[in-house]
Amino acid sequence: MVRGKPFGRCLVVDDDPDILLSARLLLRDMFGEVATFQSPDEALAAMAGERPDVILLDANFGRGATNAAEGFHWLGEILKRDPEAVVVMITAHGGIQIAVEAMKRGATDFVSKPWSNERLLATVRTAAALRNSREEAVTERRRAAAVTAPAAGGETPLLGTSPGIARIYSLIDRAGPTEANVLILGENGTGKELVAREIHRKSRRADQVLVSVDLGAVAENLFESELFGHVKGAFTDARGDRIGRLQAAHGGTLFLDEVGNLPLHLQPKLLTALEQRQVIPVGANKPVPIDVRVIAATNLPPERLHDESLFRQDLLFRLNTVEIVIPALRERREDILLLIDHYVGLYSRKYGKPVRRLPDPVAAALVAYGWPGNVRALRHAAERAVILAGEEEFIVDDFSLSRTPMPRMSAPAVPVVQSDLNLERAEKHMVEAALKKHAYNISLAAAELGLTRASLYRRMEKHGL
Repeated sequence: MVRGKPFGRCLVVDDDPDILLSARLLLRDMFGEVATFQSPDEALAAMAGERPDVILLDANFGRGATNAAEGFHWLGEILKRDPEAVVVMITAHGGIQIAVEAMKRGATDFVSKPWSNERLLATVRTAAALRNSREEAVTERRRAAAVTAPAAGGETPLLGTSPGIARIYSLIDRAGPTEANVLILGENGTGKELVAREIHRKSRRADQVLVSVDLGAVAENLFESELFGHVKGAFTDARGDRIGRLQAAHGGTLFLDEVGNLPLHLQPKLLTALEQRQVIPVGANKPVPIDVRVIAATNLPPERLHDESLFRQDLLFRLNTVEIVIPALRERREDILLLIDHYVGLYSRKYGKPVRRLPDPVAAALVAYGWPGNVRALRHAAERAVILAGEEEFIVDDFSLSRTPMPRMSAPAVPVVQSDLNLERAEKHMVEAALKKHAYNISLAAAELGLTRASLYRRMEKHGL
């Protein structure tokens, strides 16, 4: 869509150059581009680029032709290439039977020559709006599929035999079949979403959807629209109704990831929706009931979660009927080699690489490492090792472990080594330092670094944090 124009592109196909000129002049204020063609072949070729909002197609091209056979043929060719195409047939005056047949064959509407300018404008405007609504419906279906699909890596099982993981298994088994809300605590990369999916799998809602919402990635100005939905015309870009994530989760489970990053002034809106079990879409005046089981997760440490200046305690009370704390990987070192074995096997199969041997000294180094990014960092290290290893057995360098052991979250930030002028390592040190300084609160760390939350997430992923 061109700024100031309601619609983007219109194609006009007619063998009469006067008709083409008239249509272009009449429609130029409605469309960013009005492309005219005397040859249907050229019009079809033009469809290979940006799809038009509307196609005006003449019913007859041959001299003296009146039966619209050519128009019907090209209508069929257009719909073969784009089944969602909106085609308005241009018919001879009084050709009502041809118009009816055209609509049976897939045309959206028709106009008669010589046309009334007002009639043509109204017909084309309605047709273009129909195309936009069709595309919005397709986008909404794709979005619905996306919000219910597992996140990348979500198919990975929750692995471990340590006492900490055994306790999590026990809590999942007990809490899963209930309707209790669950709050999952743990550092970044510990597997909070895996626990959430396992709870959903063991719940009475397992045959319904699990909808995930990363509250750390939702822009504040889109919070209500994203979670509660909106109706057509609620704001400038609201060209159609859209259901929110809470409605999309109706009957199933809603996973609120990074709930600790939700700004304080937006927390009451979420609390109200959960307490009243209903949402009011933006621009609507009628509440919509919702039936969801809520699982939330945050990387905020408990002391910060109980700080009323950061998080509303009534919302916390609503979320943490059952609380599950996932230990950091450094606190369950007996699981490290099990996880390495799993991911090395996974990526060896993915990349067609041989499964290399893990010598005892390398295994000892992996177990002793601090793993500041937890299981997520281990997974990335295993993938890199599978790709980069050049021998029949792994060496420590294949896993690209940091030369400096990483302290616990409560330790002082890691300083940047001034003598090391490598930009990649310097960036990693700075990101680590900011994360540790703010106890892995993404919003505060991003602000310290002068980044957006999304940019910080990308750098964490890049450096295996």
